[in-house]
Amino acid sequence: MNTNTLINKYNSKKHTLKKAFMAAFPHTIPIFAGFWFLGLTYGIYMNVSGFSFWYPMCMSVTIFAGSIEFITVNMLLGAFNPVQALAMTLMINARHLFYGISMLDKYKGTGWKKGYLIFGMCDESFSINYTADIPEDVDRGWFMLFVTLLNQFYWFFGSTLGGIFGSIIHFNTEGLDFVMTAMFVVIFLEQWLKDKKHTSALLGLGLSLICLCAFGSDNFIIPAMLAILGVLTLLRKPLEKEADSL
Repeated sequence: MNTNTLINKYNSKKHTLKKAFMAAFPHTIPIFAGFWFLGLTYGIYMNVSGFSFWYPMCMSVTIFAGSIEFITVNMLLGAFNPVQALAMTLMINARHLFYGISMLDKYKGTGWKKGYLIFGMCDESFSINYTADIPEDVDRGWFMLFVTLLNQFYWFFGSTLGGIFGSIIHFNTEGLDFVMTAMFVVIFLEQWLKDKKHTSALLGLGLSLICLCAFGSDNFIIPAMLAILGVLTLLRKPLEKEADSL
């Protein structure tokens, strides 16, 4: 293989990557604002909880699951309980099982990129990669990889910056530890407003309150999640019929 052939291959590859990046980047701009702000809050929250900026920085690279990363703060401060951590992660991120099934065809033929696409698939990356109208002259695998990579970088950048600023800038952080609760409340309200029927939401609230009374505030989360999963599984067909009738 002569030098000219190598140069042509390099230029062709560079052109492919540039075109895929330029096509993917505009789709991720709205994600930047949300991820940067929430990541910044998470980094400050970690610092307030007694962790250096290395923790949010490394966790945003290795975990990259916003809600789980917030919950991990309390897990790190509490007693070592790997079973609880595993159960909590599976329950909270169970929706990714359905995301993965939906993306099976789209991830075909992506080669080595498939591993990272699976690891980095968050709600926002899934939404973009599943619905985006990718131009025919843009490499599909590289487009989806850049979407996923950019979204993770936004979260990484925000959480690292928050961890650094949290240790440099001293201000009143009273109430900041409520950010995780506020985040889940917002997610719940968005789901409530989106659904016309609120059967699932009301079941979740009711079962959580029952488990709270039965097991106490320190131990109710896992029983509540198991109860919600079990009841919704049993009522799956009636709920699907209810949704189809709307």
